[in-house]
Amino acid sequence: MTDTTARHFRWADLPEEQLSDTISRKLITGDGMMLAHVYLKKGALVPQHSHHNEQLTYILSGALHFFLGADRSQEITVRAGEVLHLPSNVPHEAVALEDTLDVDIFNPPRQDWLDRTDAYLRK
Repeated sequence: MTDTTARHFRWADLPEEQLSDTISRKLITGDGMMLAHVYLKKGALVPQHSHHNEQLTYILSGALHFFLGADRSQEITVRAGEVLHLPSNVPHEAVALEDTLDVDIFNPPRQDWLDRTDAYLRK
């Protein structure tokens, strides 16, 4: 049964998880979706990976340069105020072109983020 209790969050009150010297995040998770603030310092690399979760990446500040596809053949830079939709199972990697605050939305929630088995980010 789904919880019907509304919850209110303040980003400033949420714990920040440090993944590497250049990447950290804060998470909010519901039953069927996850919302994350991802903080990337200039030059941060999110190595190529894919997941069954559908993803929306909304850049609040800064810019990320994405390489899409297993062969990295498609490139796109997503800047503040822009959104990238990543369908399920699309290989992708990203490099922060400047200090960046990225809002990621996942459906369903990223279980590897919740149980901290996302080794590709923890370097």
